[in-house]
Amino acid sequence: MRKIFLLILLPFAATAQTNTSLFDVYMQGQANLYGFSGNVLVSKNGNVVYKKSFGYSDFNNKKALDDNSVFDCGSIAKEFTAVGILLLKDKGKISYSDTLRKFFPELPYLNVTIQQLLTHTSGMPDGFGLVAEYFDHKKIATNEDLIRLLETEKPAPLFKPGENLMYSGTAFNLLASIIEKISGQSYKTYMNEQVFKPLGMTHTQVANGPRSAEDIPGYAYGYTYLDSLKKFVRADGQQTGWTTYLAGITGEGMIITTMGDLLKWDRALKNHSLLIATTQNEMLSPQSKRVFPTVSFGYGMVVGKNDNGNYIFHNGYFPGYVCMHIRYTNDDLTVIVLSNNESRSDFIADGLAAIALKKNIVLPYVHKEMAEGRDYGKYGGKYMMQLARPPYMAVYPIEFVQRNEGLYIHPGTGPDILLKPESEKKFFFANGTDQQIEFVTDNNGNPISVWHIAWGVKKEMKKIE
Repeated sequence: MRKIFLLILLPFAATAQTNTSLFDVYMQGQANLYGFSGNVLVSKNGNVVYKKSFGYSDFNNKKALDDNSVFDCGSIAKEFTAVGILLLKDKGKISYSDTLRKFFPELPYLNVTIQQLLTHTSGMPDGFGLVAEYFDHKKIATNEDLIRLLETEKPAPLFKPGENLMYSGTAFNLLASIIEKISGQSYKTYMNEQVFKPLGMTHTQVANGPRSAEDIPGYAYGYTYLDSLKKFVRADGQQTGWTTYLAGITGEGMIITTMGDLLKWDRALKNHSLLIATTQNEMLSPQSKRVFPTVSFGYGMVVGKNDNGNYIFHNGYFPGYVCMHIRYTNDDLTVIVLSNNESRSDFIADGLAAIALKKNIVLPYVHKEMAEGRDYGKYGGKYMMQLARPPYMAVYPIEFVQRNEGLYIHPGTGPDILLKPESEKKFFFANGTDQQIEFVTDNNGNPISVWHIAWGVKKEMKKIE
C-alpha cells in the first residue's frame, strides 16, 4: 500500500467552482491524500488552461519538480517511433507493405509487414524475454543484440501475421532498427534531427542507458514504493532489467521529455507539422481492432471513443514512472500527466478531462470507515467494470464476495481487494487507491445499480450474474 503523505479534508463533489480551482482542488487531493508526484498539463485548442508540479524530482534532497522537469515517458515513445517510420514513408523510402525480411533477411519471420509492426498485428514473439533468458545481465543490450537472439533462438511467432492483435514492444524495437537501416543514423541521432529539433523539443531525447541529474538537466528520478521498507526508493537502484541490461534497447521506450515538449508534440500531430496530412490522418485513425479487451490502434497510438468523445492516446510505464498523453479530438482537449512515483497518471488524466469538459466529478476526500460490521451478502454478484488496463480501455468482469464480515472485489486476475464501508451503501478501496463502490438499493435494501468511482470519475457497472 502506498504511503499517504498528509490528510486534509476536501469537498466531496464538484459544484460551483471555476475549472481552474477544481483542477487545483482535485490535484492537491491526489498529491496530499494519495501521494501523487509529477507534472500535469491541460490545454484547450493548444492553449494551456492548467499546469502545475507536485512533489520532488529528488525525494532524498527534497528538490521540487518544476515545469522543465524531465521524465521517462515509457511507451509514449511508440508515438515518436511511428512518426520516425512515417517520415521515411512520406519520403518514398519505405512502404507499409515492405516486409521485415527486406531489412533483416536473417530473421525467420515471413510476411511480417511494416503495417503489421505499426499496428501490433505482427505476431512477433517477446524479444525482451529472449534478452532476459540468454543475454549477459552484466552488460547493456542493444537492438542489435535483440535481433541476433531472434535470429539464433528462433522463437515461434505468437500468431500468423495479420490474424490477431497483441500489443508488442518488440515490433517497435524492430521499427527503430529499420529506421537505422534506412537512414544510416542511430535511432537517437535520427529522432533528434528529424523530430525533436524541428519541433523545438529542447528537453527531449532518446536516453538509452544509465541516467542521472548530473548528466541531464532537470532529470526527475523515478521512485517506487517498497512495502518492506514503507517508503519510496529510487527505481534505478533496484535490480530490474529495465534499468540495467534492457536499458539500451530503443523504439518501444527510452525517451525522456517534459510536459511542455509533449504539448509541442501534441500540436505537431494536430497540425501535421512533420507528416503530410494524409499520412498523419492514417496514423491517428483506426488501423487494427481487438474486441476484448477493447482496443483500436492507429500507428503508434490508441484511438477510440468513450463518454468524453473521440480520443487518441498513449500511456507509458518505466520503473518509477507512469505517464499519459491523451487528446479528445472533438474538443481539442489535451491532457498530459507525468508521474515519477508510479501514480496512476492514466486515471488522473480521466479526472482532469472530466473537469475540463465540465462533467460531474467526485473530488478526493478523507474516507472514514464505519466501526461496526455489516452483512453484505446481498451485494454479492458478478459485474462488468470499466477500467483501463493499459494500453487497453477494458471492460472486464469482477465479483463482489463477502468473507469474514468484509466485502471484497474478486477481479479474476490479481489479488482480491478489500472494500471498507463508509456507509451502508458506499465503500472505499483498502489498497490506498482513489476508488470507491456505491450501491443504489430498492426499499428492501437490494441493489438495483452499482457505481464504480475511479479517481473521481463515476461509471455504472453492469450486472452479468
